Amino acid sequence: MGVVPVRRLALLGGGFSTDDDGLLDEWVLGHARTSRPRVCFVPTASGDAPAYGERFLAAFRAYACESSVLPLFSRELDDAALRAFLLAQDVIYVGGGNTANLLAVWRVHGVDRLLCEAYDRGTLLCGISAGANCWAEGSHTDSFGPLTFLPDGLGLLPGSVCPHYDSEPGRRSSYRAAVASGALPAGWAVEDGVGALFTEGLLTETVTRTRQAHLYRVEPDGRGGTTERALPHRLLLSPLRRS
Repeated sequence: MGVVPVRRLALLGGGFSTDDDGLLDEWVLGHARTSRPRVCFVPTASGDAPAYGERFLAAFRAYACESSVLPLFSRELDDAALRAFLLAQDVIYVGGGNTANLLAVWRVHGVDRLLCEAYDRGTLLCGISAGANCWAEGSHTDSFGPLTFLPDGLGLLPGSVCPHYDSEPGRRSSYRAAVASGALPAGWAVEDGVGALFTEGLLTETVTRTRQAHLYRVEPDGRGGTTERALPHRLLLSPLRRS
């Protein structure tokens, strides 16, 4: 009998696009299933902004990995090649931008199904902002302008996700209102600087790159409001960069 793959995903409140220290990216790579992983960046949520992909490649040259970028707005791979490419990755890292547009484009190209297949095969899925929202059943988003709820995601992570919980005005109150009303299920509020690892849908590790940052569990309180619980975390003190 073969080894059953472990299904894991990570929510990031930072990384190469926002931080200079590389701590969260190094933490993600430390959970890859190989010592020299294949890491693919998917910048769909930004409309495949060229500078975003270039910044990823520049940052990940410092690590012992094989990095690549998957564009979909100028797609070159046919269905078979796209499937083979994504299933060959050890880590798939999704960038920020518009969550609703991201999901729509993925579904047009069948990428949503391929990511679920990669997840089932043991590829570590991760991302920041929209790239964190997409894995859950629902999310808190500004995809439509004002902050609102989006009860639509890949559903690999039970519940909902809210990014930028501490850094964008209105996030905290709006997300808690959505959970309180039932518009979104109970979920995870991610402050900037946090990394949260889920294994088989369960939270197994929380780290931060600053002492002030937290991951919160937000749930309905049964009285028309919510409870908000800060979860224990480990502070990332020094780079773990490999060469």
